[in-house]
Amino acid sequence: MTGDAGFNEVFFEDVRVPRANLVGLLNAGWQVANATLAHERNMLGSTTRTQQTFQKLVRLARTQRRNGGPASKDPVIRQRLAELAIRVETMKLEAYRQLTDALRKRPPGISASVNKLVTTELNHDIARAALDILGSYGPLHKRDPRARDGGVWPTDFMYSLGLIIGGGTSQIQKNIIAERGLGMPREARGK
Repeated sequence: MTGDAGFNEVFFEDVRVPRANLVGLLNAGWQVANATLAHERNMLGSTTRTQQTFQKLVRLARTQRRNGGPASKDPVIRQRLAELAIRVETMKLEAYRQLTDALRKRPPGISASVNKLVTTELNHDIARAALDILGSYGPLHKRDPRARDGGVWPTDFMYSLGLIIGGGTSQIQKNIIAERGLGMPREARGK
């Protein structure tokens, strides 16, 4: 979506693996896959990147002109920045809580799914806010000389959308949270 080649899939069919190379128990590959997915979801939901991206958004709002002054002075933009700042701070504090749980050897539960769901959607909302602040200059490609802020925001917008999909879509994360975290029944299949 961004024009960069940053993803690859490899499919293996009819592969035989020697027992010496078995990871985990025989026929327990789903547990290994889930452990891998938890790490992937935590990486995709990294709050450090979110905090840095939000700070770039604040700098943009302070330097981009809107209605004769900095965009950060516009009450609508200020409200939007405040809402995003609250979400960013909440995710940072959640990351601290999860770190404390890990240090105290508490099971992570569904935290990886929560991280992935909330943070990837938050990153997309931050990029969307930047595009809105930039107005008609927002969608310009980074190679366009008229692009503002290095033209990074359209790429970030599309990249963050890809992260919402990758590692299990938001809908999948919501199902995991509902079923495993809240104990809700699985939705009826085959309706």
